Amino acid sequence: MKSQSEFVRVIMINFLNDIRNAENPISNNRKLINTIAILFLGIALGTFSKYLDFRQTELPGVLMAINGVLDIGNFLGRFAIWILIALCISIYSNSAIRASINVFVFFVGMVASYYLYSNYIAGFFPRSYAMICFGFTAVSPVLSFVCWYARGKSKLALILSALILAVLFNMCFVYGCWYFNAKSVLEVIVFIIGLIVLRRDKLRSSVLMGTISIVLAVLLDM
Repeated sequence: MKSQSEFVRVIMINFLNDIRNAENPISNNRKLINTIAILFLGIALGTFSKYLDFRQTELPGVLMAINGVLDIGNFLGRFAIWILIALCISIYSNSAIRASINVFVFFVGMVASYYLYSNYIAGFFPRSYAMICFGFTAVSPVLSFVCWYARGKSKLALILSALILAVLFNMCFVYGCWYFNAKSVLEVIVFIIGLIVLRRDKLRSSVLMGTISIVLAVLLDM
């Protein structure tokens, strides 16, 4: 029984390695530093997001002007930017396991700081929204593990990249039979960065990925 399970494990490892291999091994100290930095990034962004939401009428002049033009507060309250950040953390981690750890730590820091600020400074706790965020944080290691392989070179990696882009497309744009609109300029930038991060080595493959992503986006929207 043990030999059979070991055989399955070896097959699975080989299958995943054919999609993308772990790159640029780093020391344990560097791994710890990177993870702590990502945790503090999550804490800082979660706190800043809630600060913008809670203190909109008390922001410094320049920040208020920028927020008024770009509507940063509402932008940070939607999912697209957080999915993009998680995607970048995942893609640029040096292994799928490290991607899982780093993305999970980021969301723990972001969600914890956001709702601690909400509860203890803003004075309210939106339980239903919090449960959604807690649930997403719980599954983020699995999703980021899978996303890490999107930068591989196989056909499966290309399809995975297209699926991620399809999700981003539906988060950034609103469309139907006779209309197409971006939710904001910032969402357009998010989608463009997503395209750049997931681009393929050959232009033909990148165009194919983009085409498949639009088809998948429409199917998902339906």
